[in-house]
Amino acid sequence: MFTGQTSKLSRIMLLADVPKEQMKKLEKRCSWRNFTSQEQIIDRESKARDVYFVIAGKVRVVNFSSSGREVAFDEISAGGCFGENAAIDGKPRSATVISLASTTVAIMSPEAFQDLLIQFPKVALSLMVRMATIIRTSNERIMDLSTLGANNRVYAEILRLSKDGVKEDNTAIIQPIPNHSDIASRVSTTRETVARVLNELAREGLVKREKTSLHILDMRHLSEMVEQFHVN
Repeated sequence: MFTGQTSKLSRIMLLADVPKEQMKKLEKRCSWRNFTSQEQIIDRESKARDVYFVIAGKVRVVNFSSSGREVAFDEISAGGCFGENAAIDGKPRSATVISLASTTVAIMSPEAFQDLLIQFPKVALSLMVRMATIIRTSNERIMDLSTLGANNRVYAEILRLSKDGVKEDNTAIIQPIPNHSDIASRVSTTRETVARVLNELAREGLVKREKTSLHILDMRHLSEMVEQFHVN
């Protein structure tokens, strides 16, 4: 259990508009837990409806195919949250959540979370914006899976990962360097396929590996390659 430490809900992006004097009241309505790396936090189909705020660490939202292949939906770092769908609609969990590192979470009951949304409309609006972003990203991934071959899906994922590192000279930096298995689980392919595609891009001079980062050397050309809608 998480004890003897000062809670840090003020660092949660969703709660940015909650006044400081109200934050303490929210903190009192939370319980706290620590998870070790690779520990399951939420089980898909669980009927628990609590909301989790990530105070420290990082988690991955996943599902597993009938063959056992992991399909990753999202990674949530400190400042983020998860579990809000079940708190809102009362239905079982739709995905499994696993810690990627030592992780501390604040856990809020669905009743407290609903009270929060009613009391602070700006928080409710922020949540709607977050959900709209998730829907848009999901639509993009569905389109990719429906229309792109494995190679193209890897290209598209590299472009998504590079969005925060785009530069004016048509290059970008992804840092830290993405894990092959992580990319594979996101685009429904194998680790070997990801490794092969990245090696091909490196030989073509489109990407370059550094110690802790992946450099995209021609963003426009990589975008054009994604648009080649033939399924391999």
